[in-house]
Amino acid sequence: MTLLPIKEGGDEPGAAHMIAALISDVDGTLVTKAKVLTDRAIRAVAALRAKAIEFTIISSRPPRGLQTLIAPLKLTHPIVGFNGGIIARPDLSIITQHLIAPDVAHRAVDLMKARGADVWVFSAGEWFVTNPSAPHIDTEMRAIQFGPTLVDDFGDRLNAANKIVGVSENHAMLAEAETSVRSEIGDDATVVRSQLYYLDVTHPEANKGAAVKALAKLLSVPMRDVAVIGDGSNDVAMFEIAELSIAMGNAAPEVQAKATYVTDTNEADGFAKAMERYFLSED
Repeated sequence: MTLLPIKEGGDEPGAAHMIAALISDVDGTLVTKAKVLTDRAIRAVAALRAKAIEFTIISSRPPRGLQTLIAPLKLTHPIVGFNGGIIARPDLSIITQHLIAPDVAHRAVDLMKARGADVWVFSAGEWFVTNPSAPHIDTEMRAIQFGPTLVDDFGDRLNAANKIVGVSENHAMLAEAETSVRSEIGDDATVVRSQLYYLDVTHPEANKGAAVKALAKLLSVPMRDVAVIGDGSNDVAMFEIAELSIAMGNAAPEVQAKATYVTDTNEADGFAKAMERYFLSED
C-alpha cells in the first residue's frame, strides 16, 4: 500500500502526514443536488486508486440505494449504509448490521410524529411510509433508485428497523426535534440530521464515527492514516476521529468549523477539487 504525504495548511509547506484511505459521504458531497456523479468526481476517484489510496463511501442511504455508485466508481471495498447501520460488500451482502431496539423504534416514531414530522421506516431492505404525500419522497426516490411501500401503520416493521427518518420542510422544527428526541431517547439510539430536512434515528453504534473505525479495520489502515469528507451534521462524528477531514462548501458553518479544511460546494465539484488539491497534487 502506497501512502501519500499531505501538506498541513493546504498550499503552504509544512509537516507531512501520510494518508492511506479516503472515506466519503455521498449526498451533499460526492454527488450533485440532482444525485449525479460528475465526470470530474469519477476521474478523481480513479486517480486516488492510481495513487494506491483506498476509497469507499459512507451514507445515510440504505445499501441498496448505493448500487448506482458502485460500478462507475469501481468500488471493491466494503460500503456503509444507514450511517453505519449496515456495512456491506459491493455485492450488498451484509458484513455487520445494527438494528434499532423495538421499544426505542416505537418511541422514536411517536416522538417525531408528536412534533409534526412525517416518519419513514427502513426495514428488511424496504422503505415504508404512511403518507404518500410526505415531503421529499421524490428526492429520496431519485437518490436511492427505488420507491416506498405505503402502509397503514409500521407494525412489526419497527421490531427490525435499520433506520427511522423524521421528514419535514420545517427545518427549524426538525433542528429542535433533533435536540429533544436525542434528549428523550438518550443513549438508546443515534439521533442526528443527515440533511436539513431529514432527522435520522439509528442504533447507538450506527454512527459515522464508529463506522469509519470499522472500515479502517476492514481496510487494514490505521486511523491516523484515514481522511474523510462530508457535509452533514451526521458527518461530524467522523470528522472528530479522522486525522484529516474536509467539509463541503455547502455544509452548515457549524459543520465546517469541525473540519480540517473546507472545499467548494457539491454543485461546483467540491469533492473533486478537494481530492485534486489535498491528495492528487504533485506540488
